[in-house]
Amino acid sequence: MSDSVTYTVADGVATITLNRPDAMNSLDTPTKVLLRDTVQAAAEDNAVRVVVLTGTGRAFCVGQDLKEHIGLLEANDTAALWSTVPDHYAPIALALAEMPKPVIASVNGVAAGAGASMAFACDFRVVADTAGFNLAFTGIALSCDTGISWTLPRLIGHAKAVELLYFPRTIPAAEALDLGLATSVVPAADLSSATAELATKLAHGPTVAYGAVRQSLGYSATHTLAESLVYEASKMQQTGDTEDHHNAVASFVAKQKPTFTGR
Repeated sequence: MSDSVTYTVADGVATITLNRPDAMNSLDTPTKVLLRDTVQAAAEDNAVRVVVLTGTGRAFCVGQDLKEHIGLLEANDTAALWSTVPDHYAPIALALAEMPKPVIASVNGVAAGAGASMAFACDFRVVADTAGFNLAFTGIALSCDTGISWTLPRLIGHAKAVELLYFPRTIPAAEALDLGLATSVVPAADLSSATAELATKLAHGPTVAYGAVRQSLGYSATHTLAESLVYEASKMQQTGDTEDHHNAVASFVAKQKPTFTGR
């Protein structure tokens, strides 16, 4: 079993760590398969109330492993070259963006190409002040993948997304915060504690409600107001039936702070 992706769960927080530091956490096929399966498992695990995605070493993730990519190009293995997008990158993006629970990208170093795309599919990006983003795709004459065509313009607008994808460069943490690519920027030494603080807060929150809000925002992006109102109504009913809602209302009446169980 590859250890290129590690997975731990503690107190409702699942931490998925890309663990190829010598390769800057680039994504070869075994890593992509393991990452896809791990993210999907976290999405389906009811014991997990928040997911953290991070990396080891100097990089968060620099995207596709180009050594593997060059080998496939030289072998003219077009099937393996391009099937990876629907087989690996797309399912990873969908699972990160659509799972019914919050997701945090703890960006410890550069996030490039698909690495940036994965970070943008998360709800929050806690970024070390030494980290940055590079939307590297056109730098090697490729289009974009892993959902960045959907997530990026929603974070920073269409015009800026076009600029950054056409002319890739490393966007330092401070600029990423100004643009809206980062949720927060912290000293590198404080990244773990800042991520843990946010993850703990989310893990103690109303998990079903968080998931419903995520899904409602995703739905509204591609549907009319009338359709979104109907979807919102269904989610209100879903969350209204939860133990968390009933307990929170009782706590409000009793002037007490509610305790959420995620059910």
